[in-house]
Amino acid sequence: PTSDRVREALFNLLAHGGYAVPAPPSGMRALDLFAGTGALGIEALSRGAVEAAFVESGRVALGLLRANIARLGIGEAARVLERDATRLGPNPGPPFGLVFLDPPYDQGLGEPAVAAAHAGGWIAPGALVVWEERATMAPPAGLTLLDARRYGGTMISVFRSPA
Repeated sequence: PTSDRVREALFNLLAHGGYAVPAPPSGMRALDLFAGTGALGIEALSRGAVEAAFVESGRVALGLLRANIARLGIGEAARVLERDATRLGPNPGPPFGLVFLDPPYDQGLGEPAVAAAHAGGWIAPGALVVWEERATMAPPAGLTLLDARRYGGTMISVFRSPA
């Protein structure tokens, strides 16, 4: 899970990194892959994202995620997708301009998840992909590295999909 310190740093990086106008996540649709309890997508909604989709397959995490969404009263802007992030399938709606990726560390799940999201039409042209991992991630196929910052044992990498 993303620590409060790392989450705050991540959103400050988005707000002040000059990646888009207005600063992300304002006005964007966010996709939270490996959502866990939903901290990143919920934070994006609290900072102006218009919608967040949460992808999670763990039963315990799904229960906590749904409880957090209900407790905060954000159900109209939140969509929970109970599925494996590495096997998303086709996106039934418009693609997302902001994608959070917080896979379990050191399991090699990030690249297959990005590939599945790209293949299924989940990632919009020019989207920002924010990846949290233990080490710096090489850009997955088709993404350009914009920034990488270390916060303790966590590396945040910001990528852009092709326009």
